[in-house]
Order: sequence, then structure tokens, then C-alpha cells
Amino acid sequence: MWFVPFLIGLALNVVAYMLLPKPKVSKPEAAKDMENPVAEAGKAIPVVFGTVRVKGLNILWYGEKSITTYQVSA
Repeated sequence: MWFVPFLIGLALNVVAYMLLPKPKVSKPEAAKDMENPVAEAGKAIPVVFGTVRVKGLNILWYGEKSITTYQVSA
């Protein structure tokens, strides 16, 4: 009769595992680079010296945002 408490404990462990909160999935790096530009009146204009990446620009038009993959036979 030692297996009855073992089976009850195993069943409770399975139920507890199924009730655990699921971790949130973060965005991939490619999706983070494609932030939406905004057009807001009164937003500060950044002044950049050198080569840097400026996120969240205040622009009026930005074409289509997409990633295109090309296959090249070498």
C-alpha cells in the first residue's frame, strides 16, 4: 500500500506543473530593430555626431518596413 501515497503525490505534482504561469516570450532582435517612427508636433529633434543608431525618430513618411531575404547561388 506504499504506492497509493506515491501516486497521489505524483498526481499533485503534475497538476501543480500544469498550473504554473507561463513565461512571456520576448521579441526577436530583428523585430526590435523595426520600431515605428512617429509624427508628433513639438517632439525634440536629436542632434547626432558620428555614427549612431537613433530610435523613435520623428518623421513624416517611411516607406514599407520589411525584411527581404535573397538566395544567391554561388
